[in-house]
Amino acid sequence: MGKNKLQRFAENLTFDNLFQVPYDEIKDKDFFLKGKWREEYFHNDNPIVLELGCGKGEYTVGLGEKYPEKNFIGIDIKGARLWRGCKTAFENKMKNVAFLRCHIQMIASYFEKDEVDEIWITFPDPQLKNENKRLTNPRFLNRYALVLKKDSILHLKTDSRELYDYTCETLQQENHGIVFATGDLYNTDFNEDVKDIQTHYEKMYLKEGKPINYIKFKL
Repeated sequence: MGKNKLQRFAENLTFDNLFQVPYDEIKDKDFFLKGKWREEYFHNDNPIVLELGCGKGEYTVGLGEKYPEKNFIGIDIKGARLWRGCKTAFENKMKNVAFLRCHIQMIASYFEKDEVDEIWITFPDPQLKNENKRLTNPRFLNRYALVLKKDSILHLKTDSRELYDYTCETLQQENHGIVFATGDLYNTDFNEDVKDIQTHYEKMYLKEGKPINYIKFKL
């Protein structure tokens, strides 16, 4: 393991905006903030927005800066990646931003029914060789439905045309609602938050002339 990773893991332990629970401790019981994120962590009654597979947390932090009236939680299993978002939010005293290190399939152990208002999935691994690991697989969509409020919005932003096509087909087959979908986001007039914030990888893809795919949908 690289020295930088070890340093980041050590610094992660000092951040009060990062929660990481060993799998053995969470597999048989729910996380202590489940159903209580607003009351006991954010200390407000504002909407909760998740970024799944958040990596460095660029969307989590960016949205948190833009919308102080909402609460944002970035989720990823990679602690070294989470370090960047945690550190930025911590140093900037962003009280509406938190991070959770966990497996996304465990989401219902961390959030109560109707506790989440919105979900972003930004540039996830498309898992081209393993459909069951795709974050828009029906199994994952069913997990999200356990914690989302009715008619909540989900967003997928990806450079992978394969994942985009797969997700569109899956949503149609599962009778979910596609609000908007495009295989070339930056050649549309659609804006909202989806163009305002760009991840490191997105900027790289755009520089290479690679089209960005986007789906706004409901379960």
